[in-house]
Amino acid sequence: MKARTSRKTAKTPKVLVNRAGRKVIVELPASLYAETEKAITQLSINRSNLIRSAIQEYLDKLRKKELETELAEGYIANASLARETAEAFSQVDSDLL
Repeated sequence: MKARTSRKTAKTPKVLVNRAGRKVIVELPASLYAETEKAITQLSINRSNLIRSAIQEYLDKLRKKELETELAEGYIANASLARETAEAFSQVDSDLL
């Protein structure tokens, strides 16, 4: 007599393919949650859209601040070269006046 073997195969996890977004669970303090609920009612949008917009705005501001810092550092690093160039062309400027 043959021994019985299980025909059960390991279940493969269900994977959502081509899904554009990701779900995130966020814990909010009660006061922030209440403000969020008030805002979505006033703006007539859903909570996900409000949170998505807030995150996007925050990241845009962060990128802008990083760029401003990089630019300021670049100006400081090149200040002496800019000064030398301005001095070299100061004669040309005065000749044109």
